Amino acid sequence: MKEITVGNLKRFNTIMGGLHLVQGLIMLFLATTVIQTISEFTPTITQYYQTFDLATQSLKVTSQELFELPFGVLVASFLLISALAHTLIALPKKTHEIYKRDLENGINQFRWFEYSLSSSIMIVLIATLFGIYDIGSLILIFLINASMNLFGLVMEQLNAGKEKKSIIWGPFIWGCIAGIGPWIVILTYMFGTGNFDMVPWFVWAIIGTYFVAFNTFPVNMILQYKGVGKWKDYLYGERVYIILSLVAKSFLAWLVLFGAMQP
Repeated sequence: MKEITVGNLKRFNTIMGGLHLVQGLIMLFLATTVIQTISEFTPTITQYYQTFDLATQSLKVTSQELFELPFGVLVASFLLISALAHTLIALPKKTHEIYKRDLENGINQFRWFEYSLSSSIMIVLIATLFGIYDIGSLILIFLINASMNLFGLVMEQLNAGKEKKSIIWGPFIWGCIAGIGPWIVILTYMFGTGNFDMVPWFVWAIIGTYFVAFNTFPVNMILQYKGVGKWKDYLYGERVYIILSLVAKSFLAWLVLFGAMQP
């Protein structure tokens, strides 16, 4: 394999941005035309709050419907946000210079900001597939997942230029703990009845894909900071992040969209 340079990564980001864009546009077309005619999955987001019951002279929990979630469009946005991030990295001179400077210090802030937005949208969509429609729960799931990714940015910022023996692993650990939070909530909804045999196959496929694909990201970070093999070069790990992003997001986005089309 030839040496990885910032110039190579610029071209690579351009290609990957294009692949994300094409998929996102196709998915957006399907979401706004074809899928609307074959699927009725439009989660209604609700809000729970307390009111005072005059008859019983006590507080009681009630709810109201807020809006219908544009599920298919949001799945497409998952890929389109990634396409935008790759474009910002590769094309505008100013943002590319920031990208280049950060890579020299072992940082890619664009990656973590993009992940914090795109993956948080995806985990919210997955949550709705499992029946979580409460606006409060969805906001918390979004913010906790975003925090998990921002811990990744803090990890890079704290350890820029440090030797292996001086690496601070705190942000990595806290990020992993935060990442578990949304899944605890999702799995309580999934396994609430205990009827595991009634869980559709595509649900297991989504869980398996998410677990395998997105756990490869922290593995890549560990290999970078341990300096294992080719990962001694930060740019190699950056290239792996880019590949993982395309593969994981593509599989997951199409699985989630397909899941929404099921009865």
